[in-house]
Amino acid sequence: MKKIQMVDLKGQYEKIKTTVNTSIQEVLDNNTYINGPQVHQFQKNLEEYLDVKHVIPCANGTDALQIAMMALGLKPGDEVITADFTFAATVEVIALLQLTPVLVDVEMANMNISIEAIKKAITPKTKAIVPVHLFGRAANMEAIMRIAEEYNLYVIEDNAQAIGANCSSSTGKKRKAGTIGHVASTSFFPSKNLGCYGDGGAIFTNDAALAHTIRGIVNHGMYVRYHHDVVGVNSRLDSVQAAVLNAKLPFLDEYNQSRQNAARKYSAAFDGHKNIIAPSICDICDCHVFHQYTLRIIDADRDALMQHLLDKGIPCAIYYPIPLHLQKAYLDERYKEEDFPVTNQLVKEVISLPMHTELDDDQIQYITTTVLEFLN
Repeated sequence: MKKIQMVDLKGQYEKIKTTVNTSIQEVLDNNTYINGPQVHQFQKNLEEYLDVKHVIPCANGTDALQIAMMALGLKPGDEVITADFTFAATVEVIALLQLTPVLVDVEMANMNISIEAIKKAITPKTKAIVPVHLFGRAANMEAIMRIAEEYNLYVIEDNAQAIGANCSSSTGKKRKAGTIGHVASTSFFPSKNLGCYGDGGAIFTNDAALAHTIRGIVNHGMYVRYHHDVVGVNSRLDSVQAAVLNAKLPFLDEYNQSRQNAARKYSAAFDGHKNIIAPSICDICDCHVFHQYTLRIIDADRDALMQHLLDKGIPCAIYYPIPLHLQKAYLDERYKEEDFPVTNQLVKEVISLPMHTELDDDQIQYITTTVLEFLN
């Protein structure tokens, strides 16, 4: 059995090596390192894949989220509701822009932002909601958009972990995660389902005026060189990373299906175990693309299990060990522990197992057997 990786980027690269190398060599030969043809081609390819009108590439996923908020014209003190159980980048950009983050609890069934908690958190100062499609599972966008319409709020999708996932409406219509809100951000960090070989990100929207503003912001506020029409930043996807993404994008659905297949095998092995709650898999809606495969360990020592796996050569991780409302940077007297019962429980129970496109049956069997041996 080959060595188990949390993410096997080398194995993935070997299968597309010729295409990737050729694409990168074209950049080197043409010396078009910034805003080269590869970037423009990737933009068009991703727009077509997502069925969205505008994709604006940028330097990384955190920039993408910040730029999306900048483009909406939110003002200092405006309240932005987002999930307590997620990576800090989501709340980080809210604070950086001097907006007021409002952290709310998540739903136990899917670990995504709670619809009821959103409703309770809305005040006259609320201007936006940032749902995070956590671990690759799409949030309940239909319900979120209904709330946004009722209260005249912006919806900014944090799609860093769920590119390629589908959101199904009550009518059965499917749309890609990241194409339903007013604007969305994503990350192309190497370990993502669609990852480059460095940093990269993008913003999506169907709003032409908003897209125009975003295109200026990512490039120092310029539409014409040395004419700064809006306050901007320097955040551009470089051509080498775009070349890698162009090589990978045609395989994204295949990559996601490989992750889903691995998840099914994991969950089959854990089915019915009294100490394990495995993530559900919906074959009909295709709403989970398993950026992470995350278990809940109940009535057992999660931390001891983690150490056992590491001792057996199995990488694993806890995403995320400390809720955002308890992080030193985001402490606020507004937050009460009783408002976060699900998040406070999840941080004690979750553990993520290796998940990537190159997992094979022998590896999955070894991982699942090792987990079950410890818990039995």
